[in-house]
Amino acid sequence: MSNHATDEDTRYEAVRSRDARFDGVFFFAVETTGIYCRPSCPAVTPKRANVRFFATAAAAQGAGFRACRRCRPDAVPGSAEWNVRADAVGRAVRLIADGVVDREGVAGLAARLGYSARQVQRQLTAELGAGPVALARAQRAHTARLLVQTTELPITEIAFASGFSSVRQFNDTIRAIYASTPSQLRAAAPRGGRARRTATPGAGIPLRLAHRGPYQAGPVFDLLQHEAVPGIEEVSGPPGARTYRRTLRLPYGTGIVAVGERPGTSRTGTGAHPGGWLDARLHLTDPRDLTTAVQRLRRLFDLDADPYAVDERLGADPRLAPLVAARPGLRSPGAADPEELAVRAVAGRTDAERLVRRYGKALDAPCGSLTHLFPEPAVLAEAEPGGTLGALTAALADGAVRLGPGADRDGAHDALLAVPGLDARTVAEIRTRALGDPDVAPPGPDIPGTWRPWRSYALNHLRAAGEWELR
Repeated sequence: MSNHATDEDTRYEAVRSRDARFDGVFFFAVETTGIYCRPSCPAVTPKRANVRFFATAAAAQGAGFRACRRCRPDAVPGSAEWNVRADAVGRAVRLIADGVVDREGVAGLAARLGYSARQVQRQLTAELGAGPVALARAQRAHTARLLVQTTELPITEIAFASGFSSVRQFNDTIRAIYASTPSQLRAAAPRGGRARRTATPGAGIPLRLAHRGPYQAGPVFDLLQHEAVPGIEEVSGPPGARTYRRTLRLPYGTGIVAVGERPGTSRTGTGAHPGGWLDARLHLTDPRDLTTAVQRLRRLFDLDADPYAVDERLGADPRLAPLVAARPGLRSPGAADPEELAVRAVAGRTDAERLVRRYGKALDAPCGSLTHLFPEPAVLAEAEPGGTLGALTAALADGAVRLGPGADRDGAHDALLAVPGLDARTVAEIRTRALGDPDVAPPGPDIPGTWRPWRSYALNHLRAAGEWELR
């Protein structure tokens, strides 16, 4: 039997057992119904002969299958593989998720990766069964469905907020993927979704940011509270019910986002709906920034991680086993703005607050204690060119150091080490947080190779247990 057949048999077993650990890892479609689903779909398991498997929702859509209305396969967290992988395909997926194809087209995506558009198309199609345009289209459709069913935003506004270039393109795509018009989708929204649709454009956009498996919100919010820089961030409320709010500089405008610390999200299991979500609300000056803002929050809160894979590997280590058992699903937080994270790693919290007060751009409409955007590297490089901070901001401003979602991690690491005065430990912190690398080991401590490829998570367990100092 071929490896391909064996792999598909394994996938079918996941479908048969409705194992939600594989939601987002692959999708399956049923030829007799023309519908594609997530592995944990609660519907009657189809016959093996009628099932096809796809690496992405976009590939299933491209083959002519419609999204299941029962399990909503497009709503699952993205595959954690793209956070782990550092190759061109992984970088491309992260860039597409950030909205680069919508803003700059396939040519812009290819330029950021250093390949031709044809090479990018070929690599993505070979591995994912869909090219960059199809992957971006699937993402736009998911964003649109979410807004249609959870907000009262006008349909026309939703079309452009989702990244569609026209209302007609929006309507055609929704009909093709969901076999419904936007109005029919809104009318068919689950009761819980309808209850949340009291939102209006002035009240912001309410969203549920889904994650797979257990999620330890407490340590993430502890870190954000410890690091919060006044003027651009705040954490309010008692532990277990905190709200993190911050300002964002986005491609088309600015935003203020709020994310709630959701209690009870540490449950485990392999049933139809393990995991959960974090509640968020986004206020955007331009709705076209929605996709980018959501992806930045997902990276900040590490919502696309695979806690099952992380906990299985780290839980096998005698030193880490009790820590993993105590905090299943512990995450490795990223950054909402990679360049800002790098500057703050060098400057420290107190000096970062000074930089915001002196050089940050004031919001046109302040919201409580949130009054500014963090200053851009070019502004800081010109205003304070001296020292390590000046060297770093100059390198960020002129592109010598690139930290965006499509950055080459090894290349960025080498470029950071070339910045005068930047030490290896700070570079490791930037690589972990700004570049979202799950497998970083800072210099100094004895970190076993058996913790690969999750050394960043291992160190977070040590920090949470008080065995590793927090900078």
